[in-house]
Amino acid sequence: MQPVTAARTLEEWLGEATGRHEIRLGPVLAGGNSNVTRLIETREGRLVLRHPPVNLVSDRAAAGIEREYRAISALHGKAPVPRPVAWCADTSVIGQPFAVTEWIEGISLTDRLPPEWPQDAATVDALGVAMIEGLAAVHAMDPAGLLPDDFGRAEGFITRQIDRWLKVREADYVRELPLIAQIGAWLRENHPGHGRTSLIHCDFHLDNCLIAPTEPKLRVILDWEMATLGDPRIDLGLCLFFWQRNPADNPGFAFVQGLSNRPDVMPPARLAERWSAASGMDHAGLDYFIVFAAWRLAAIVEGAWVLCHRGKEDTPYARGLEHDVPALLREAAAIIERGKVG
Repeated sequence: MQPVTAARTLEEWLGEATGRHEIRLGPVLAGGNSNVTRLIETREGRLVLRHPPVNLVSDRAAAGIEREYRAISALHGKAPVPRPVAWCADTSVIGQPFAVTEWIEGISLTDRLPPEWPQDAATVDALGVAMIEGLAAVHAMDPAGLLPDDFGRAEGFITRQIDRWLKVREADYVRELPLIAQIGAWLRENHPGHGRTSLIHCDFHLDNCLIAPTEPKLRVILDWEMATLGDPRIDLGLCLFFWQRNPADNPGFAFVQGLSNRPDVMPPARLAERWSAASGMDHAGLDYFIVFAAWRLAAIVEGAWVLCHRGKEDTPYARGLEHDVPALLREAAAIIERGKVG
């Protein structure tokens, strides 16, 4: 389908599905590594279009967009997520399934605060508390009755992930990374047992949040395409792994939540306490989930380095994985050796 025709077809579909008028496709927005996020202008206000990359047509890619829409549909009004507006499974409209949500005015923060904000630890702490309490609002919900049984299998999720990524990395590798097998074995042997089942994001950190433009308050949590059912400490572990790391250690993915990488912000353990207070859940065994988060991330993104090494992908992100993956694994190993968090 030609771009102009596709845009017109989409505008007509949106008018019928949403009752909006004077619909115009806007620019592609920054953020979101795996899916396309695009602005939609209408007379009644802005919307956001989400769909898989244009050149990627697969059941898996479409399933991620649908999963995201189902997750925010269940959470809206109960946790900080965008309002779902419309879902389209008809590939004749733009060539792929897509979702439409409300537009939220906000900013995405990664490695620095806005220059007009106070550049002190109190500002960073306020961001940390805002995001952790937003996450707790998600986890505190009982998913029973909100999501169908086929949304995810909570029991055994971690074990399945360990087995899956060990097999993938054993079958497809271009360099020796012994810590993948060593940490994987530690994770198998030290699993603390499944806790409460919650809807989990599976890629939660500050970078996947929209923050109010003028103050450190959470507007919404974005990018739910990996959402599933599982132990909520999985989300907490990833978020706190990226909190208050030492830049001198040259950590992997140092930019992720990088604005917290300073010694004067509150330690991860205090944020864990805030999460427990807000969610009503214990965070015992959190060190295990932090190790799991770092190891799983390293095992997943090593696939992009394999492609880069073989000349099939060449981006700054992919090239950076030559350092980032081993660095993530070293950080995970150091947490095991230290035997504590925060």
